[in-house]
Amino acid sequence: MAARLAKLTQGQLDCLLLVDQHLSSKEIAAELNISPHTVDQRIRIALQTLGVERRTQAARMVAGHHAPYQRLIHQSPHIEARPDARQSNGAVSNQIRHADRAGTAGDVGLKTEQRPESSWSSLPLPFATRSHPRNEMSVGLRLLWIFLIATGAAFSAGMYLAGLESLARLLRG
Repeated sequence: MAARLAKLTQGQLDCLLLVDQHLSSKEIAAELNISPHTVDQRIRIALQTLGVERRTQAARMVAGHHAPYQRLIHQSPHIEARPDARQSNGAVSNQIRHADRAGTAGDVGLKTEQRPESSWSSLPLPFATRSHPRNEMSVGLRLLWIFLIATGAAFSAGMYLAGLESLARLLRG
């Protein structure tokens, strides 16, 4: 097995390691800045090289070779770093002193990295955005979005039918 793994290119290894993190071809392509077709091609060639049929089998082989432990649960690789409790007081006072200017830089109107939080919603969107390219919502949030989208669709259909009925009454009378 080690001899077959040694035949894989770095690109194939990168793709298979991301497959092991449960990413789709599109998500892997976005992560590596390549096309989804290139991802599928690298994985297909890696499957032939390793002599397996499924991409999950190949991903487990590569992950087992790179990391000898087996994860018990899936944990997102994107965990926010917690601020260090031993941070110097100078940095804290600097953050507090400039907190009133967060979001802009002087009178020029330039945006800084410290954007004010959007106060209208803390509900994550159900699709990929630049700031959140991966779907890391819990099952409860996914079910909530399904309910909200279904309710919105039913309301929209009702409004459409009410509009058609009103139009029909205008045309008759």
